[in-house]
Amino acid sequence: MASTEHNRRELANGIRALSMDAVQRANSGHPGAPMGMADIAEVLWRDFLRHNPQQPDWIDRDRFVLSNGHGSMLLYSLLHLSGYDLSVDDLKNFRQLHSRTPGHPEYGYTSGVETTTGPLGQGLTNAVGMALAEKMLAGKFNRPGHDVIDHYTYVFAGDGCLMEGVSHEACSLAGTLGLGKLITFYDNNSISIDGDVSGWYTEDVNKRFEAYGWQVIGPIDGHDPAAIKAAIEQARADTSRPSLINCRTVIGWGSPKMAGTSAVHGAPLGDDEIAATREELGWQYGPFEIPAEHYQAWDARQSGERLVQEWQQAFAAYREAYPELAAELERRMRGELPANWQQVVDEALDKFGKAKKDATRKSSQAVLDHIGPQLPELLGGSADLTGSNNTWWSGCQQVSADSPDGNYIFYGVREFAMTAIMNGVALHGGWIPYGGTFLIFSDYARNAVRMAALMKQRTILVYTHDSIGLGEDGPTHQPIEQLNSLRMIPNLEVWRPCDAQETAGAWAAAIERRSGPTAMALSRQGMEPQARSADQVKAIARGGYVLSDASSAPELVLLATGSEVELAQAAAEQLKAAGRSVRVVSMPCVERFQAQDSAYRSEVLPAGVPRLSIEAGSTGLWQGLVGDNGAAMGIDGFGESAPGPQLYEYFGLTVDNVVATAQRLLA
Repeated sequence: MASTEHNRRELANGIRALSMDAVQRANSGHPGAPMGMADIAEVLWRDFLRHNPQQPDWIDRDRFVLSNGHGSMLLYSLLHLSGYDLSVDDLKNFRQLHSRTPGHPEYGYTSGVETTTGPLGQGLTNAVGMALAEKMLAGKFNRPGHDVIDHYTYVFAGDGCLMEGVSHEACSLAGTLGLGKLITFYDNNSISIDGDVSGWYTEDVNKRFEAYGWQVIGPIDGHDPAAIKAAIEQARADTSRPSLINCRTVIGWGSPKMAGTSAVHGAPLGDDEIAATREELGWQYGPFEIPAEHYQAWDARQSGERLVQEWQQAFAAYREAYPELAAELERRMRGELPANWQQVVDEALDKFGKAKKDATRKSSQAVLDHIGPQLPELLGGSADLTGSNNTWWSGCQQVSADSPDGNYIFYGVREFAMTAIMNGVALHGGWIPYGGTFLIFSDYARNAVRMAALMKQRTILVYTHDSIGLGEDGPTHQPIEQLNSLRMIPNLEVWRPCDAQETAGAWAAAIERRSGPTAMALSRQGMEPQARSADQVKAIARGGYVLSDASSAPELVLLATGSEVELAQAAAEQLKAAGRSVRVVSMPCVERFQAQDSAYRSEVLPAGVPRLSIEAGSTGLWQGLVGDNGAAMGIDGFGESAPGPQLYEYFGLTVDNVVATAQRLLA
């Protein structure tokens, strides 16, 4: 089928038909955005997008992100039509249990979905991370005549995405970093769920993005294929800055009664309106019916295979010229750690077993100095707290628009964007991102942390100033509920190490973990190093272990994390001197410990023995771990402004108070 304007419209109408049919069959969904953006999608996917449906993980593919993820049937239609492993039956099963076409695109469910989207603004922010990863990999690995990393990141985003604050954070940084292969299509239809956005969204979007340093194109007619194609060509011609293509569209385009209204945003059209829309579009086919010539025109399998073959030939020449670089790029894109990684970890655990008293945030920096030179894929950063988070190590180099081959990003005061950008970097591949802020500000980033866990991405969240121990900054900066709040996120591991050796163990666990993100809660205050046997050092990786024990069967277990382990050890010594049989368990990672087999958990925490947990934070989740015959010491109100040691005294986190509480349990 030739790409005349008429035939282009016919091909785009296939997206509209599939979208309204799937939403109608599910009796829920969002037909408006797919119908409104179908013309843009047709031009982008058929004329520009470099991808291979038969090899969706090809390293140098273009990335496509549907940030307004509620319009998921647009993406599912595109994947189905262009030849991905997504059948008509999958489309018919839209929004059903265990479907490959869930209500919002979900990474890992559907071949070709690059990231989970739905929380507006985050898909666009993930895309900033993908474009950043591409630019940095190109800076690291490309050589003259060998551009083995050379692809674009395309984003569809609506009014809602641009209203969300995270889009401001991310797009500002994207302009500063000169992410010229990031191209965003703004679906400017002026409609959201509540209706015409003119009552609450009147900013000049073009001027806003120009101020960010973006190339801004349009407004263009988002239903004119020639205008769309020309805009994309203009965007691609300038790789010095990201591009925004402002596309004027009509939501629900083709629906006689509902187009241009909020009625088509998030509800089925209904049988009568679907019939009227078919007539309006001249679409003479039944539900889920696409003519063979349309499939032929959309099919990207053969062209995609040619693209991959051409790239493989180019990469073979690159491998011949630069064998070590080629092997390193392939290893990193597979997500594999260096061959000597276990030796690096063993050396770190041994080295930091001899460390002196220090804050774990500083121990973390020392660990990075040890492992960083052996782990070139490590990409650091901080949300304007580099010196406080201690995330910069001696081998760091700043990433900038002109120097993309660095390994450290100054994110500015953008905790949410930092985390969502790291998710995009991890999704792209080739990097293991970590980023720092104060633990209290994890609340700003929480939804991006949740998305990392949902997508099972290897992002590392460095949270320092983990308790009232930070002192004089007061309750606005003292985390209380944050530790347990983070522990409630499925698939997130939270580590709160008690000294340098546990900090080394936490970093090893985070880097080795390929099934989800890791948060590290690190102290401002100094931590006394704890003595461990070789078996105890190995047990750090299990999340919880016996640190010191009684000479006979324990009659009480003191259970602690972080700075409170030192407190538990001192209290245990007093209790032992009084003739009590006490065990101290260090539990740097509750989630890792709970994932151990029941035999190990029972060995560490024997049944029937009272337990006293000690942590400078909320006690809620500890209640379930200590049981009815135990107690949880902590803080269930907000902090105060004073030096850290005074606060520990004020809130009762003292050796004397631990001893007194333990004696009550033993009475």
